[in-house]
Amino acid sequence: MNLLTRDVPPRSAWALEQAGIHPLLARLYAARGVQSKDELDDALNLLLPPAGMLGTHEAAQLLADAMAHNKRLCIVADYDCDGATACAVGVRGLRMLGAQNVRYLVPDRVVDGYGLTPPIAERVHQQGADVLITVDNGIASVAGVQAAQALGLQVLVTDHHLPGSELPSAEVIVNPNQPGCSFTSKSIAGVGVMFYVLLALRAELRQRGVFDASHQPRLDALLPLVALGTVADVVKLDANNRRLVAQGLRRVRAGALPPGMAALMRVASRETAKATTFDFGFALGPRINAAGRLADMTLGIECLLTDDAGRADELARQLDAINRERRVIEGDMREMAMEMAESLFDEGDEPPPAICVFDPDFHEGVVGIVASRIKDKLHRPTFVFAASSAPGKEHELKGSGRSIAGFHLRDALDLVAKRAPGVLLRFGGHAMAAGCTVAEEHLDVFEETLNQVAMEWLDAATLQRRLETDGPLPAEYRRVDLVEMLHHEVWGQGFAPPVFCEEIEVVSQRLVGEKHLSLKMKHQGQPVDGIWFGRTEPLPARVKLAYRLDADEWQGQKRVRFLVEGAEL
Repeated sequence: MNLLTRDVPPRSAWALEQAGIHPLLARLYAARGVQSKDELDDALNLLLPPAGMLGTHEAAQLLADAMAHNKRLCIVADYDCDGATACAVGVRGLRMLGAQNVRYLVPDRVVDGYGLTPPIAERVHQQGADVLITVDNGIASVAGVQAAQALGLQVLVTDHHLPGSELPSAEVIVNPNQPGCSFTSKSIAGVGVMFYVLLALRAELRQRGVFDASHQPRLDALLPLVALGTVADVVKLDANNRRLVAQGLRRVRAGALPPGMAALMRVASRETAKATTFDFGFALGPRINAAGRLADMTLGIECLLTDDAGRADELARQLDAINRERRVIEGDMREMAMEMAESLFDEGDEPPPAICVFDPDFHEGVVGIVASRIKDKLHRPTFVFAASSAPGKEHELKGSGRSIAGFHLRDALDLVAKRAPGVLLRFGGHAMAAGCTVAEEHLDVFEETLNQVAMEWLDAATLQRRLETDGPLPAEYRRVDLVEMLHHEVWGQGFAPPVFCEEIEVVSQRLVGEKHLSLKMKHQGQPVDGIWFGRTEPLPARVKLAYRLDADEWQGQKRVRFLVEGAEL
């Protein structure tokens, strides 16, 4: 691994320090492109205005008209955490704004697949809905939208995924990535898009005299859900997304969060008063996602919707149990998939440009997580496939892919579709994560074509595993209070959490739990403990390590420890 140190523009660091930012934070922020303290201001009034997102005004008019005529609204959600939080925000927000009849429907990962399909449109119609609203999906649902409209439904698409060559014929589309939209935060999550639609709807209702500015519903109560979905979907934390997350975190820490989120924090043994983006990404997000992977995302959405604390606790415990089951399934499958991936090349050789594995016993609910683990280890774009368990679709394979920096996965799939017509039955996604469906007899053609694209697009520099770091940690900053200060900040995709890097003396090392390396080290002459999760090979006595800061408690005393992320060996 090549450990790189981020450049710290001295002028920016100095300006931030002069503005009262802690010297360590000033250095970290400057290295992430922040030039002034104003950029760190997370005030709500600095959010990009809803009017800048194409379609929000028309969406607000459509919804306000529907509410005025007491039409029945149905939200079609997605089965991941972004989709679940977007659905909860939509249902809660519409009810807050006066909608009398709001329901939701979440597709089944196995039976329905992704997005608004004609059968889902039929189910929405059978429920008696007049208006169908998609959240975190719909931009690729050309046939589904058409089917819904043929049944007499009005369709509002809210999504953030990249559109294909043809847009659906919905009455209104709100998606910052659609052609002609000048909204600058292109990386906003699906839950963020729905929140913006609600802001526009509230403004429309004000204009119609339903509310005035001093007596209107407080939509900021939805920000904990917006923050959770934004972090869990691993979208880039640009300035606007950071403000949404910071505002959500502030409310969570103050105890102003939905009962379901509070219950999930408890089952994950996390303190709401000290909530961090890590809690959202690694504790709450996986528990909600587990419902969509192994069971029914209705569980996750109901947990986020209920205002009954007892019901919230019950649902959170169910989600926790499903997540434990998911870990067991994932562990077995990851081991098998990793062996298959490593069998594609001889020991000592480089892996192929792209990895593609399938086994009839793989569970389609965890293919994405397993693809991510293989990608992390082998540093190659990776697809893991499982046989569809939907009735009548046993010959189809559902694949989930994860990519490395510099290889746009959805664009790669688009090129595969053009070079091998008919091989991809469906596909969609982002630069770093995408999904697709292929007929089993075409898997070899898919693998061959994907490898060809990867061979053309990937160069030696892209294939070199690199980790950006923040350089050495000054010894005076190796303190528990500074660890807590760092954890309090908003970090995530595109605004990476601090990782320090320097040569460290390894005093002793041992395996714990058979798969983690526990370390006693000296950092600039002073003793410090560390752990490298998932590593079993021993380290040399002196080694250049990249590490994050953490604080653990031992006999009532809090101590700094290093969480090792990588080494230059």
